[in-house]
Amino acid sequence: MPEPVILRSAQLTCPHGFSTRLGGVSEGIFESLNLGCLDTLGDEPDRVRENWRRFGAAAGIPTDRFVHGRQVHGNTVLVARPEDAHGIADPSDLEADGYVTNIPGLPLAVFTADCAPLLLHDPDAGVIAAVHCGWRPTAADIMKNAISAMESLGARPAHIRAAIGPCIRRCCFQTGPEIPEAFEKLLRGGASDLYAPDPEVPGKYRVDLPGTVARRLTELGVPAGQIDDLGECTMCRPERFWSHRTMGLSRGSQASIIML
Repeated sequence: MPEPVILRSAQLTCPHGFSTRLGGVSEGIFESLNLGCLDTLGDEPDRVRENWRRFGAAAGIPTDRFVHGRQVHGNTVLVARPEDAHGIADPSDLEADGYVTNIPGLPLAVFTADCAPLLLHDPDAGVIAAVHCGWRPTAADIMKNAISAMESLGARPAHIRAAIGPCIRRCCFQTGPEIPEAFEKLLRGGASDLYAPDPEVPGKYRVDLPGTVARRLTELGVPAGQIDDLGECTMCRPERFWSHRTMGLSRGSQASIIML
């Protein structure tokens, strides 16, 4: 069985990883590295546990217990505690789209299948974050809440390093006008270069989700040179990534994980 294919960023010096769909043990519509929550997608529990074991081993992070919860496409970011960690199959009442901690050995994870995963690290303060940046959390400025939560633990925006993982990109992210309008509001009229009318479909737009996330991070004080966009499009490469727009609910999920 091949090892999991995971992606890393040179900006992040702590253990971390962005998954692909390659190198797991799931079968059928979940083939092969499905890391989705067991209560939402329906894969076999033992296979998902093994996928997480493999993913964690490749990232250098133990995954028997880690911080994760129900993502609701909001802008809540929680400061995680050791008691918030649990196994992938264990019930959890956590409901958030981002987590922050300064506790060594406490992994943080978010799930994605087109939304942008964002991992943050202030190596000077010893603070990390994992953030689920779908378009709704992005428009609701989850980036600001994540930076603020990191600052509450001693981080400084100028010292934060960021990595944006595989997600849907401008080449594929076709939307109505509501998303450009929301991003214009977020960036106070400064988003015009982050979207354009779709040349093929009147009334539609092509939108740069990771570019919007990165732009807002710079506004919040993270230096542009410390933001790494891995550049992978989930919808362009369904053989490599899970994509909700391509597959609907007949799919698995990527995960992104980070630990001090």
